[in-house]
Amino acid sequence: MISPLIRRATPTDLAHIRQLEAQAPTAAHWSSSQYEVLFAAEVMQRIALVATRESGVELVVAFLVARCSNDEWEIENIVVDENERQAGVGSALVRYLAAEAAASGAVSLLLEVRESNTPARRLYEKIGFTVEGRRKIYYRSPDEDAILYRLPLQSCDKIP
Repeated sequence: MISPLIRRATPTDLAHIRQLEAQAPTAAHWSSSQYEVLFAAEVMQRIALVATRESGVELVVAFLVARCSNDEWEIENIVVDENERQAGVGSALVRYLAAEAAASGAVSLLLEVRESNTPARRLYEKIGFTVEGRRKIYYRSPDEDAILYRLPLQSCDKIP
């Protein structure tokens, strides 16, 4: 399969991002205004990426949102279209983010995931994230622990 094109998201991608998120029960579900603020200059620094494929028109097949700080960047949301899973799209998004974070001087990527989200946890562990901790009953509906992961960026050149 041809690798997806990864690029920074634009406001015109919001409808596709919202559509993907709505189809993913384990995703962080944000309001429209929370997504719109991603593109406002005066808010906390974030990066939104999309993965696209050509199908006559550009088709958004995945997205990632991360909070950017000096030393550590945190993946806040990542969704891959169910028809694109197991095709390397999630890994490609994380690799792109890791390169951006390392270039900015960050030393690690962080994330949290539902304990029951086995496919996502397998992806993160394959990439090189290691379990850093647990937040008891962090998620609601249903109540569930969050597993905390960290990826040191000096290892980002080894991401599969």
